[in-house]
Amino acid sequence: MTSPASRLIKLTAHPKSAPDLDHPRPDRLVYGNPLRETWSRVEEDLSAGKVYCGVWRCEPGRWRITMGETERELFTVLTGRCRVHDVHGGYEEVGPGEGLYLPPGFAGEFEVLEHLTKTYMISE
Repeated sequence: MTSPASRLIKLTAHPKSAPDLDHPRPDRLVYGNPLRETWSRVEEDLSAGKVYCGVWRCEPGRWRITMGETERELFTVLTGRCRVHDVHGGYEEVGPGEGLYLPPGFAGEFEVLEHLTKTYMISE
């Protein structure tokens, strides 16, 4: 239980608020046109950059991604499965209870294999 003055923010697999909805940009699609739902819970400007975190849900599909030179992401899968492919042909598959770190400058493709829910933290 959180006290009224607490700055702690809980992330849950079943957010109660309405999400922001979008799809991957058409020029980035590899296959599918998955609906992506995002519940942003933290957007902070820090002296060293910005931090974002929340809950993200997505239908199966695949699209190209590129992290900025100072942008990184750490996510943990709550439900479903995904693969993150690098430009050299390697990939990591991630399922429930597993996390993945995407380093600055990462380029590749994000593939949702099964309807996915994850928590994320992005810093830049």
